[in-house]
Amino acid sequence: MLKKILLVVSVLLMPVIGTAIWFYSLIPDQSHRAALKETVPSELEYLSQTVNDNRGKILAVVTNTATMGDSKKSTGYELTELSRAYYVFQTNGFTVDIASPLGGEPPVVIDGDDMGPFDYAFLNDATAQGKVKNTLKVDQIDPNDYAAVYFVGGKGTMFDFPDNPFIQNIVKTHYQQGKVVGAVCHGPAALVNVVLDNGQPLIKGKQISAFTNDEELFLIPDAEQLFPFLLESQLKARGAIFNKGLTYLEKVSRDGQLITGQNPWSVWTVAENMISALGYQPVSRAKTPEENSVALLIAYENEGRKYTAKIVEESQQVYDQVLLLVHSLVAIMQWEIRKALDLMLLVSQIQNAD
Repeated sequence: MLKKILLVVSVLLMPVIGTAIWFYSLIPDQSHRAALKETVPSELEYLSQTVNDNRGKILAVVTNTATMGDSKKSTGYELTELSRAYYVFQTNGFTVDIASPLGGEPPVVIDGDDMGPFDYAFLNDATAQGKVKNTLKVDQIDPNDYAAVYFVGGKGTMFDFPDNPFIQNIVKTHYQQGKVVGAVCHGPAALVNVVLDNGQPLIKGKQISAFTNDEELFLIPDAEQLFPFLLESQLKARGAIFNKGLTYLEKVSRDGQLITGQNPWSVWTVAENMISALGYQPVSRAKTPEENSVALLIAYENEGRKYTAKIVEESQQVYDQVLLLVHSLVAIMQWEIRKALDLMLLVSQIQNAD
């Protein structure tokens, strides 16, 4: 009987083991990432197109919070959410100042898997690092000095953005003067308690995108205990029209001069929409492999695998295969086995086309 049981178990496990072996065989070589860490701004073609006109200044605001509430879980501002927007603003002719609630050097979250050339260039940019290691204190900021304000995400924002009166004043002043207000991921936490001079919450009746409850709770199951609130829930409670996109994929809302993005994959679009809202045509930029993969994932969700397989077959785009495999893993964790296999097939197709 034991032999029969072992035989049945082995037969059942074979597809699982085979799929796991196939998955690991699809992971692309990562040896190039060592050289990527040495990227400097002068190597980025996009930055060579920097507009010479001085169009004014944009203020980027980051969190000072280093741990999530009473837990020992570390946090800070998300480097990719600052670096990419920083270079979009700079390339389009704006000087970028960086501020935080307490000033000084804020804690930073660096996720190696998400880092690209712009992010490493930011780390190797002496001017940018000088600003981020010596951030201005928000109580010293005169909103009239800036054409726009951009709130960088990071889970720490949930603790030191919502109730800061100086942040509230910056947002209110910018908005009431018709200036551009942008925020991404957890950055919209800066907006939840802003009340305009007419007594109405700023976000009431506004289209807003931000990190969703589903995204939060998938990564941190006890988020409701760690954070003062869940961002999606609080935005809705303040009367926002929450514009929810697909999980961990780009989603941007633009409501007049208010521009918000759902997660880190929305940064490029938020920043370029802010440039448009400021009255300028954004400098042309080649899409990154990550952006191409996000677009492919959105196409898959909307149209299915055959459609996305055709895109891969007919396009000459470069994709971030690791990102596609990460979404395959997420699908497995959510018991979406068909989706996981479809994404693995897409990665295999991409590799065979190279």
